[in-house]
Amino acid sequence: MKKPPTDHALRHLRASDLRAAAQLATQATASVARMAEGVHQSVWQTLGAPGGKRAEQARGITGLVYQCVQGVNALVGKGLDGALRALQPLFERIDQSRPDSPERAAVLAALNGVMGDHLRASGNPLALDMTLRCQGQVLTMENLPTVLAAAGPVTAKPLLFIHGLCMNELQWGGQHAQALAALGYTPIYLRYNTGLHTSQNGRELAALLDQLLRAWPQPLQALDCVVHSMGGLVLRSALQIAQASSLPWAALVRRIAFLGTPHHGAPLERAGNWVDVLLGSTPWSRPLARLGQLRSAGITDLRYGLVQDADWQGRDRFRRQPDQRQHLPLPAGIACYTLAATLAPQRGLLADRLLGDGLVPLRSALGQHDEPARCLDFAPARQAILYRTGHMALLDAPAVTQQLLAWFEPQEPP
Repeated sequence: MKKPPTDHALRHLRASDLRAAAQLATQATASVARMAEGVHQSVWQTLGAPGGKRAEQARGITGLVYQCVQGVNALVGKGLDGALRALQPLFERIDQSRPDSPERAAVLAALNGVMGDHLRASGNPLALDMTLRCQGQVLTMENLPTVLAAAGPVTAKPLLFIHGLCMNELQWGGQHAQALAALGYTPIYLRYNTGLHTSQNGRELAALLDQLLRAWPQPLQALDCVVHSMGGLVLRSALQIAQASSLPWAALVRRIAFLGTPHHGAPLERAGNWVDVLLGSTPWSRPLARLGQLRSAGITDLRYGLVQDADWQGRDRFRRQPDQRQHLPLPAGIACYTLAATLAPQRGLLADRLLGDGLVPLRSALGQHDEPARCLDFAPARQAILYRTGHMALLDAPAVTQQLLAWFEPQEPP
């Protein structure tokens, strides 16, 4: 009997992924042991039994068992990481001979979106670095003219595409870039760790654009942007930082098209915040609240659409609290457009506030807020709504392409 074809999932892995996986396994084991000990001790405390040095720590033989588990896990993890670290140069030579697959890139993007801040803080090899790309290749100051020339005519108008949470640049459909390239643009794409705070990514983007655009092969005329979801928040943060630092590229931005950007947050993260509250409401479930706190800083920033350092610094991001953002208006002197989507066939109270495009409420994408002082001033002519359209469809829907052409085709912003 002929065996069915198998999907060789391992072909998407890189040799360096071994060390990354070992680190995650060690950290996961430690976290599970801490949660188990916390639940164990919570039960004993309700019976009046004393605890260890910390409230969540067991004592006696039970505490010794948990200490042994943690000690052995740490020892094995350290030894394994040391051995794999020594093999890292060999891993790098092997990996350089194998192109990255779209499947692996998608998994890395999702993993970084969920826990990218943890990966960065722990030095895990799976943590993504921010890069600008063209035709799948990373752009550097050294290879910039060569890579751009191979992709097509190099123009004086780069067009920057920025993806959203848990995504990468390969997930843009390509239709938008192809259509806008006919207007004289040179499309370039950003790939970044969406698990970091929005303002951290904004700062990195501001510096990266300053570095790369100084090496652009032609004198620049403009830098226009098409941004999806979280990408819009990252760009607003980068522009604020660039303008405050007088970086030259900020003055080149003429147009920004926001596609489904949660300017005032998304209810999905707020639901996750309620999980923290509910799990922390009883002594038995309180140790399990750590499960809800696995979500990244990038995700928690989406609760209200945080853009600036001051919006999150010095605050417990897992604590349920009202919107305390410092209002950041749309950048002055730039034509800002917003395209919002809804799964509903028409507008209505439920469709606008809850349904939206499945992830982002319609009012949030339009920059509207119950407090007038927080509203973003998108001119009526620079707003558009797509009905019966989901959040991810904005990446390649023909109707979106046509709207972008209508906004970007004039020689000067209206």
